[in-house]
Amino acid sequence: MGDKVKLNRARAKLFNMVSTGVIDEPVNKLYDAISIISLVLNLFAAFAITFDYMEEHYKGLLLAIEAVTVFFFAVDYILRLITAPELYPGISESKSIVKYIFSFSGIVDLLSFLPYYLPVVFPAGGAVFRLFRVARILRLFRINSYYDQLNVIAEVLISKKQQLTASVFIILVLMMGSSLCMYSVEHDAQPEVFQNAFSGIWWSVSTLLTVGYGDIYPITVLGKALAIVISFLGVGMVAIPTGIISAGFVEQYQRLKISGNLTEEENIHFIRVRLGENDKWTGKKISEIGLPKDMMVVAIQRGKETIIPRGDAIPQPGDVLVMCAEKVKEIQPIDLKEIQIGEGHSWNGVAIRDLDISRRSFIFMVRRKGKAIVPKGSLVIKAGDIVLLYERHLKNDHLV
Repeated sequence: MGDKVKLNRARAKLFNMVSTGVIDEPVNKLYDAISIISLVLNLFAAFAITFDYMEEHYKGLLLAIEAVTVFFFAVDYILRLITAPELYPGISESKSIVKYIFSFSGIVDLLSFLPYYLPVVFPAGGAVFRLFRVARILRLFRINSYYDQLNVIAEVLISKKQQLTASVFIILVLMMGSSLCMYSVEHDAQPEVFQNAFSGIWWSVSTLLTVGYGDIYPITVLGKALAIVISFLGVGMVAIPTGIISAGFVEQYQRLKISGNLTEEENIHFIRVRLGENDKWTGKKISEIGLPKDMMVVAIQRGKETIIPRGDAIPQPGDVLVMCAEKVKEIQPIDLKEIQIGEGHSWNGVAIRDLDISRRSFIFMVRRKGKAIVPKGSLVIKAGDIVLLYERHLKNDHLV
C-alpha cells in the first residue's frame, strides 16, 4: 500500500511537470520552457530547410534540430501516457490512457513525432508522412494555458456553435443549388467544363466565397445573369458567420468587463448554508435566529422552490439559506484556498495534526463526497477530499 501511494505521488508530480501552465515549482517552469523552445526550434527548422540557401549551408544543423526536438516530443508523449490517470482521475488507468490516446491533444502529440520515424519502417510513404508533420503546429494551442485571453476564441466558437452550424448549412445548400443551376444552364454550351451537377462545385465555391479564380466561368447570357445573382448571395452568406463571430467577441468581452467591474465594486459577500435536522436554526423563525446586524437571510432554497423570507419564515431541514454580509475593509485580509486531494497528493492518508503547514494556515472545512466535515486533529485526509483553508496575514512578519 505504501509503495502504491509513493507511486501515485510521483505520478502526480510528473503530471504537474508536463501540464502546461503549472509553474508552482522550478522544474515545472523549466519543462514548460523546454517545451516551448523545442516547438519553436522545430517549426523554425521545418520552414528554414525549404529555402535553397538554408538547405545548402545549414542542412545538417537543421536536420539535427529536427531530430532532437522530435525525440523530445516522443518523450513528452510517453510521459503524458504515464500521467493520463491524473488527467482523467474518475476512470481506471487503462481507460484513461485510451481516452488520452484518442483525444484531440493525444492525436496531435502522436502526430508530432510518429511521422518522423515511420519512413524507417515504410520508406515508400515518406512524402505522405511528411504531410502529417504539420500537426506539430497545433501544439502551439497549448500556449493558451499562459494567456487566458486566447481562450476567448474557443469560448466564442462554443457559445455560437449552433448559429455557426446553421450558417454553414445554409452556405452548403446554396453551394449545391448554385452548382446544379449552373450545370443546367451551361452544360450545353460547355459540356467539357460543366460535365455533371458536381462539376460546378469548384465554380460555386470560388464564387460564393468571393475568391474568383476565373478558371471556370459561364459564357451564356443566362449563365452570366445567374452568376451575378449567386455572387451577391455569396457576399451575404459569407458575412453571416463573420457577423456571428464578431458579435460573439463583443458579448464575451462585455461579459468579462461586467464581471471584472462587479468583482471590483461589489461590497457584499453571499454564502449558502444547508440545514440539517439537528441544526439550531431549524424550526426557528428568521427573526429568532439572532444573526449579527450586518448579516441577513435573503433567500431560502427549498427543493426547486426559492422563498424570499420574512421575519416569520421558518427554515426546515434540508433548506439552503442564502445569506449576505457586507465586506469590512478594516479586517485583516484572509486568503482562502481550496486544495483538491488526489491519489498522489502528499496529504493523502495523513491526519490533520500531522500535516506540515504554516502556523498561519488553518483548515476550516473538508468536503468529502459532497458533505462538509468540520476538521479535527484526528481526521485523516483521503483522496478525493477538498480541503478548505485560510491563511492569515499579519501586519508584522511574526506571530503575536
